[in-house]
Amino acid sequence: MIPLKYENNQKKIEAMSAAFLERFMIGFLIPNVELGIHPALTGLLLGAGLSLPSAIITRAYAPIIGIGIVGSAIIGFIVKAVLL
Repeated sequence: MIPLKYENNQKKIEAMSAAFLERFMIGFLIPNVELGIHPALTGLLLGAGLSLPSAIITRAYAPIIGIGIVGSAIIGFIVKAVLL
């Protein structure tokens, strides 16, 4: 995890809540979206696309997009193994 400094505790709570909701929605969408390609590729595309706004805002491109892509691809493989 990247240590970040916040102006006050309220900003930290807002940032943590936003990060949780973003990752939760990525995990929710991947099994429910069918693009006609392997679910891992679907996860990769959704993870990259949905992580991009946060990466642009924070200017921490590599860690945010990297974790989004890797985690989403793993979820895609799990979807393929369990649901399909």
